[in-house]
Amino acid sequence: MRLLFTKLSIVFGAWVILGCSAKETVENQTIKVVATTGMLGDALEQLLSGQAEVITLMKPGVDPHLFKATQSDLKKLQEADIIVYNGYFLEGKLGDVLSRLQRTKTIIAAAELLPADKILTAEDQAEDPHIWMDPVLWADMLELLSDHLGSGNSFDAEILRKNANEYIKEVRELDAYAKSKMDQIPAEQKILITAHDAFGYFGRRYSMEVRGLQGISTLSEFGLRDVSNLVDYIVSQKVPAIYVESSVSDRSIKAVVEGCKAKGHDVRIGGTLYSDALGDTGTEEGRYVGMFIHNVDQIFRGLSSSTPSDHE
Repeated sequence: MRLLFTKLSIVFGAWVILGCSAKETVENQTIKVVATTGMLGDALEQLLSGQAEVITLMKPGVDPHLFKATQSDLKKLQEADIIVYNGYFLEGKLGDVLSRLQRTKTIIAAAELLPADKILTAEDQAEDPHIWMDPVLWADMLELLSDHLGSGNSFDAEILRKNANEYIKEVRELDAYAKSKMDQIPAEQKILITAHDAFGYFGRRYSMEVRGLQGISTLSEFGLRDVSNLVDYIVSQKVPAIYVESSVSDRSIKAVVEGCKAKGHDVRIGGTLYSDALGDTGTEEGRYVGMFIHNVDQIFRGLSSSTPSDHE
């Protein structure tokens, strides 16, 4: 009987130890959060600092409209505890994958947290996903995202709120800087021409006419007529500079420049803007705040006067 009691005590003790170890493993396990884009990755790094491992799928220079997940990317998504993506079909080719994973994982469409009346639509009624181009709107999204992340038990709500308040303040301060720069551009020159229509929210916020050779998605087709129409518009409005994008081939914009020259208007390339991706990791442009400041400075230099840009 004593032997049986001793054996049962050992087994029970082992269960207690294993149970405690399992509990400690769950509690100490690092939460993995996967973001699709660099903008969201940067946001989550700031919001969840010290509380999660944040993994960003899309690297600098990657076009999210055309992004196709590799086996390595799929593994990261499968191992994630939480997935945050932009939504409104920015990551169009990931749609089926995210739909399947939604059955078993927490998946958040960040842009779709915003009220529908704040979302721009294109001529075909497709929603414009590029909400980060308006820092006030991006800050609103960050607040909603923070609340959403804090509604579960995964994160310390107090730390999350502190991080969110600090980062949202930094993002909102971008608005005053951008407005001060854009207000210095002559009204007749407040025309922003880019490779695709990613700057609609920027234009709405800072009262600028915005046109892209392609639509809100780089999946949209464009032809010689589109190039010709854009050339005619640039020539008629005497636009001093147009812009290439870091995540889009510059061939189409160079074709527009040549078309303008053929019609006697010497439009120049005012610089490279970050539209759908951040800059290189470790640089100022590798963070959302630095990327936005870079864009504002490039637009200001290119459109505020008729002199050649320092960043041609």
